[in-house]
Amino acid sequence: MKTESPNPDEMPGWFDRKENVQKVLTGLFIGCAILVLIDIVFWITGYDKHPHFKWEQWPGFYAVYGFVACVLLVLVSKYVLRPLVMKDEDYYEKKEEADQTKGGPEDV
Repeated sequence: MKTESPNPDEMPGWFDRKENVQKVLTGLFIGCAILVLIDIVFWITGYDKHPHFKWEQWPGFYAVYGFVACVLLVLVSKYVLRPLVMKDEDYYEKKEEADQTKGGPEDV
């Protein structure tokens, strides 16, 4: 699927190419996998992380904890904070008021 740029004379950006986005995602997944593998190796060799709680010793705990925290942050912001902050579409200028102020010369 090719997306057209609003300005045809403008060169596409680096992230506009699908293969570049795939490269970045692949790099991120490989980086995460390497970090979890390092954590597993440290767990197998008996490296002590000096945890405060027992579950902090589990391999990959911080990866799972960070992922769950990120998902919860998105869900709370979408379903709790957005309705609190969101205003109506015509919040600054109500529809009736806008129609009255757009009158012609008879309003003068």
